[in-house]
Amino acid sequence: MSFWQIVKDTSGIGDFLLWGVIGFILIAFLLFNIATSERKRIRASMFIFALSFIGLLAASAISYFGSGSENFSYRSIRFVSLFFASIAIINLAGVFFFGVFLKSLRIHIPLILRDLILAIAYIITIITLLSRNGVDLAGIVATSAVITAVIAFSLQDTLGNILGGLALQMENTINVGDWIRINELEGRVQEIRWRQTSIETRNWDTIIIPNSTLMKGQFTVLGRRQGMPLQHRQWIYFNVDFRYAPSEVIQTVEDALQEEPIQHVALVPPPHCIAVDFKESYTHYAVRYWLTDLAIPEPTDSVVRSRIFTALRRAEIPLSIPAQALFITDDDESRRVRKQKEEIERRSKALKQIELFNSLTTDECQELAMRMKYAPFVRGEVMTRQGAQADWLYLILEGEAQVDVNVEGKTEKVATLRSGDYFGEMALMTGQRRHANVIAITDVICYQLDKEAFENILRNRPEIAEYISRTLAKRSVELESIKEELKEEVMNRRVQSKQNELLHLIRDFFGLEDTSQFQN
Repeated sequence: MSFWQIVKDTSGIGDFLLWGVIGFILIAFLLFNIATSERKRIRASMFIFALSFIGLLAASAISYFGSGSENFSYRSIRFVSLFFASIAIINLAGVFFFGVFLKSLRIHIPLILRDLILAIAYIITIITLLSRNGVDLAGIVATSAVITAVIAFSLQDTLGNILGGLALQMENTINVGDWIRINELEGRVQEIRWRQTSIETRNWDTIIIPNSTLMKGQFTVLGRRQGMPLQHRQWIYFNVDFRYAPSEVIQTVEDALQEEPIQHVALVPPPHCIAVDFKESYTHYAVRYWLTDLAIPEPTDSVVRSRIFTALRRAEIPLSIPAQALFITDDDESRRVRKQKEEIERRSKALKQIELFNSLTTDECQELAMRMKYAPFVRGEVMTRQGAQADWLYLILEGEAQVDVNVEGKTEKVATLRSGDYFGEMALMTGQRRHANVIAITDVICYQLDKEAFENILRNRPEIAEYISRTLAKRSVELESIKEELKEEVMNRRVQSKQNELLHLIRDFFGLEDTSQFQN
């Protein structure tokens, strides 16, 4: 018998050996060019296949030179060679199935599951080869059960890591490329293997974490939310002292951050600023934005901080000075008197601009000015609510406010109030409930004047009530005439009637006696 015939008999496939070798080489060559990411596995398969073929030649040589097929060396080498050939073929089939076929269908199989399927194929192959070589499988199974129990007990930590890795990938808990945080450690998942998971940090380090640690402990998958794009919220903190209103600071910062897109900062949700806390001498703020590239948080934070800094500089809002700095003011009695006098003059000037108080003397205006209260409102805040009981008037110094009226469940805008306007005069003089909602459109600075401050003046000069009632009546009727287009004669009659009504309400509200007779 020729040597080549012995080789074919040793292979177990006879005349198909040559075609099998040629087919394996051709398929490996095609896959090497198609599945480029699997080239390492293909090279390993070809190397193993070459070893198996060399083994077949070696076993055939033993048989050819007279030792026969029953020789132990021949049987051992043949078994190993066929096993290697089976591994090479299984690996090549795995490359085609997982790396080409399933990939073309866009089906992703976890690496551990793929390795597990191949391992099962190896076990089936070795059992089949042992069975064909007349090995008693029942005895091997009985013996292997005891050995398996011993191995499982001694390698329980390793097995825990292996099962943990399998669970992580099967349940899709984390994937390669995910950013995770474990305690203070943050990094990107680079690889999930049987025993451990490799995490690459931003410091250019690789951290190896046992899979059992991931399964037993708590970790955070950064930037992942069901049905949402990958992005993670970042916080940037800064401080501004109390001289600047939070609404002004917030508006300045948000305008700067939202006006022009910032690289790696999400447009939705937009970056925004909040007042976090009030400290000893400053307000603590935070900017919150959503980072789209989790690999570069610090550089993006730096860009956002630069935007905040320059925006505040443009608005002439300095960041807070160190806490140990001291404000020293020469606060003597003369300075306090001067400041108080300037403030009273400012308030008196504002009062004289209101038609309602034209009948007041300079001294009476100053008396009211001393009783007025400083009343600021932030944008969006309700300054007064329709139906509320409030016996005070507001005089607007700065800002804008919107007047809304609720009619049958619908809200209608009726006016916009600006610097120099006032509202709440009916409530101040008659105690009537508010007729409308007034909402701050911007930050608004007001002076508040209540009944108690005005009561002393009316008691000293009750005749003022007549002038005020006429002013209120005229203002009320003028609003009605805009809607109804009233003639002048009708307007005069209504003013007179309304004045009598309001005069009675004012006297009743302030407890004044009717010491004067109303003159037309």
